[in-house]
Amino acid sequence: MRASDLVVPYPTVALSTPAMDTVHLLAEADLPGLIVVDDAGAPFAVLPGTQVLRLAVPSYFQDDPNLTHLVDEAAADVFIRELGARTVRELLPPQPHELPVVPPEATALEIAALMARTRSPLVAVVDGGTLLGAVTLHGLLDRAVPA
Repeated sequence: MRASDLVVPYPTVALSTPAMDTVHLLAEADLPGLIVVDDAGAPFAVLPGTQVLRLAVPSYFQDDPNLTHLVDEAAADVFIRELGARTVRELLPPQPHELPVVPPEATALEIAALMARTRSPLVAVVDGGTLLGAVTLHGLLDRAVPA
């Protein structure tokens, strides 16, 4: 099984896309993350949904989960507004990581190892500089796990 057998069309966002638009896309399409593309349309990064949450949830709540119990439900339900006017560029980690990208001929094991190594729920499939789509963790497991 190759990436070309597993690839599906996948939505992308630009570095300048408002973070809240990204949240809406993740939620409405029930996606584990998004592919961020540069101005030329080439993959720049993979933005897992958990990274979006990391910037939406104030660090003091992440550092001390007991503080979350002190916030009433009405205030807790609107935490995502912490993203404000941020862009996708601001959601990306500051240090560069290995880009989860494979060619169409990559094997299922190569894809799985890359997902595990980069902690990414999706891998972009690129052929000659053209983004073909993505292989998702769900799609990989659906095909790799015996019935």
